[in-house]
Amino acid sequence: MSEGEKTGFIAKMIGPKKRWRAYKARVKELPEGYRTAVEAIERYLMHFVPTDGDSNAAMFEDLADLFEQAVADGTPIRAIVGEDPVEFVDTFAQNYSEGGYVPARARKRLTDDIERAAGNETGKDDTAV
Repeated sequence: MSEGEKTGFIAKMIGPKKRWRAYKARVKELPEGYRTAVEAIERYLMHFVPTDGDSNAAMFEDLADLFEQAVADGTPIRAIVGEDPVEFVDTFAQNYSEGGYVPARARKRLTDDIERAAGNETGKDDTAV
């Protein structure tokens, strides 16, 4: 491998890591309910939506943008994801991938996690599964 190839390879490896760390730092700063919702969406996307590295980074950065703006505007979680978080995430992900197979169990987990996160913002303690 030539020196130029090594540099290009290293840049490809470090670039996504830097973007990922920056994204995670942004999510960490969100209020608890919003952070929980983003982490649930992130988990769903990471396991069930095929993307390439650049699309992946852009998708998560856009997700952080969306929730940061919602916090700034006082927009409730349910106003972002609606009543069907699976539909929201699937629609969101269509901008970044060709889609993929998502098991029913993953859909239910996402729905339950968003329900808990949305319940936190209203003061409800919805821990039923």
